Amino acid sequence: MSTAPASTPWASPASTPFSRGDRSRLGRWFWTIDKLLLTLVFALIGCGVIAVAAASPAAAQRLSGANFKYDDLFFLKRQILWVLAGLPIMLGVSMLPVSWAKRLSIMGTGLGVLALVAVLFVGTGTNGATRWLALPGLQLQPSEFLKPVFIVTTAWLLALRFEDRSLPTMQISFGLLAFIAMLLVQQPDYGQTALMLAVWMVQAVLAGMSLWMLGGIAVAALVGLGIAYLTVDHVSQRLDKFLTGGGDTYQIDKALDCFRAGGLFGVGPGEGVMKFRLPEPHTDYIFSVIGEEFGMLACLLIAGLFIAIVVRVFLLLLDEEDPFVLLASAGLATQFGLQATINMGVNLKLLPSKGMTLPFISHGGSSFIALSIGMGLLLALTRRNPFLKASPYVERWKGA
Repeated sequence: MSTAPASTPWASPASTPFSRGDRSRLGRWFWTIDKLLLTLVFALIGCGVIAVAAASPAAAQRLSGANFKYDDLFFLKRQILWVLAGLPIMLGVSMLPVSWAKRLSIMGTGLGVLALVAVLFVGTGTNGATRWLALPGLQLQPSEFLKPVFIVTTAWLLALRFEDRSLPTMQISFGLLAFIAMLLVQQPDYGQTALMLAVWMVQAVLAGMSLWMLGGIAVAALVGLGIAYLTVDHVSQRLDKFLTGGGDTYQIDKALDCFRAGGLFGVGPGEGVMKFRLPEPHTDYIFSVIGEEFGMLACLLIAGLFIAIVVRVFLLLLDEEDPFVLLASAGLATQFGLQATINMGVNLKLLPSKGMTLPFISHGGSSFIALSIGMGLLLALTRRNPFLKASPYVERWKGA
């Protein structure tokens, strides 16, 4: 029986795209990426496009004025552009070796801190907060881009403790966090400050921080919140609204009206009426728009996607032996899950108003691109070879 020569194209596994023998960068990426995690992220992004389509007419009507009238699909068109820009960034970052992901994150943290300093001097603001840098054709929110790279940088610092316990890397990372928090409070942005502190504490506990130190930081955070409540009107007003229901509760009242109108199954795509009374239907309160038009079951589906992504990451980390990968991946997953929890909690009146977007669902360029970078880093860090777990090839890919 004759056989095809080994030199023929169809006889060589390496010549077949995405075959196990494909040694190209794209081939290596395809066989090492966690496909379930990637699928869950794509599903969430798809839900986000549908949600922005539902919220776009309400946002256009609310923001239109005498000088400029928005097209009903203006925000949907912009969101599609951000998705088309963000997906290549996410996939490109996910192809990075671990060593390059670490280096670029450290450099990104430095640039992000400089951008936060620049916001204090040349930043632009809205609704009493100065958080953006005006660039030609767009506004950039540095804090959104700083979050994922700071988490990876913190993981690098804390992972050094596993090599030399005498290194004061935990103190250094906390000092960097405190400096960033000081810059964020000046904007003011207490929500991002609290989020970054919570993520750092999760990473520090995983890195071996003592319970005494954890308790001390928690007490200090509560004291800081108390001082902010007594001295900052913005903080006291939001907490009073949440705890007592007094004052102007228009935003949350209209958000709850959307959920009541939608019920279990929603009023139908494009049929929502209450969404036109929401203050920020395409950003902070887009979860309420989903509740009205698609119902509580759709809201549970969205929440389930967030839970599935976070759980999948932590399942992948169960047998992880690299402290840096463990701390960075856990931190990025925690930030992703906490941000979603805060946004949904605010919409349901379970948490005070924070002005935080729902990841990959809310409209916004800075938010979507920054989340794409963060998810790209998470996908890069969780890449595994399903066939050869301890081969020299895998170690070379990881940059060991």
